[in-house]
Amino acid sequence: VQLQASGGGLVETGGSLRLSCAASGRTFSSYAMGWFRQAPGKEREFVAAITGSGGGTYFGDSVKGRFTISRDNAKSTVYLQMNSLKPEDTAVYYCATVRSWTNSYTSYASYAYWGQGTQVTVSS
Repeated sequence: VQLQASGGGLVETGGSLRLSCAASGRTFSSYAMGWFRQAPGKEREFVAAITGSGGGTYFGDSVKGRFTISRDNAKSTVYLQMNSLKPEDTAVYYCATVRSWTNSYTSYASYAYWGQGTQVTVSS
């Protein structure tokens, strides 16, 4: 399984970015996808997740109401739309997919495959 994240960059406070993560190597629609982030000196933090069908979405408390997650199973791609960005959103963002079925979408331990990360920097 390979994951390729893209879309990071530098944005001002209040701005928006959309991250993409293209997957390959197995049946994309069968597995949940997630986004995590890690700021310097901090632990990796759950951001958002989406079930294989796209019917269920989950968000970390710090991004609820500002971020949305979606997927296009025909393109084997998951997206993270980030609005109203804040300086504290600055981090490397990683996409990930689960090893098998799980109902623990927010847990780091549920995810077996990770992308390379994409830097998001929000200037104040």
